[in-house]
Amino acid sequence: MILGTTEMANQEESEIQISELDLLSSMFPYEEEFAVTDQLALAELKHYVENESAEVPSSKVQFMLNVKTEVPNASMVEFSMACALPFKYPTVLPEITVRSSLLSRSQQLLLNSDLRTYLMQNFSGEPCMLSAREWVKDHAAAYIDKDLSSSSMTASDATQSEVTTFTRLWIYSHHIYNKQKRKNIIDWAKELSLSGFCMPGKPGVVCVEGLQSSCEEFWSRIRRLTWKRILIRHREDVSLEGEGHAEIEKQRKFPTLEEKCFDAHGARGNHMDLGQLYHFLEEKGCADIFQMYFGVEGH
Repeated sequence: MILGTTEMANQEESEIQISELDLLSSMFPYEEEFAVTDQLALAELKHYVENESAEVPSSKVQFMLNVKTEVPNASMVEFSMACALPFKYPTVLPEITVRSSLLSRSQQLLLNSDLRTYLMQNFSGEPCMLSAREWVKDHAAAYIDKDLSSSSMTASDATQSEVTTFTRLWIYSHHIYNKQKRKNIIDWAKELSLSGFCMPGKPGVVCVEGLQSSCEEFWSRIRRLTWKRILIRHREDVSLEGEGHAEIEKQRKFPTLEEKCFDAHGARGNHMDLGQLYHFLEEKGCADIFQMYFGVEGH
């Protein structure tokens, strides 16, 4: 089988993921230290690498790393790292959320934001799970005391940074037909005050925009549903100054989230007219996104 350069890169990235997961399991043999939470995704990834299947894995490998560390008063504290490896990892960063029952919401936000900054600055394009774990082991305990030394500053800074980031997610799905999923997309967007649109059919396109935390909550719910393939094709983050709500409203390109059907054609009436989608995006000032989804200029 002859692979193109993209497939070669995908194979290489997948092989790196598997060898890193093997390393983690040999270093942390006990389930309370390291556990893969999505065995099916791992099996798909291995299957892909062994070249028995050219089908790109449909979901990310997810796993937990638990880190015990000492706090200044000499007691042990456990931090859990919920990790997911995007298909393009290590070209892109891993998704990591660090939690502990001793962290307040604002401390947790600050810790996760600092870990992400550390990884972005030091590990662009390299495997970094062990380094992330080391960083958590060395630094996480300090965040438990953050509120004690500067309670108002830390809490308000972390909350403010959450409030004032506007996010737009462009989600691609192999197809969206299922009525219940389509209802979930609309209902969840409404509940989370997100605007955008959903284009059902094959392929399926979903765009949501609003508060960063709301977009991330929407994505975490959507990806838990069963899909042949779903991924974030593009993400836009805008840091806003001043009052969050008015600024957020100014950034929106869509008034609410609604379903958009563009002249369905094809045998089952499932294929959308991509030319019409292009014109719709163009009207909204998002024409460049079309190329990211479909790799071609619009008409």
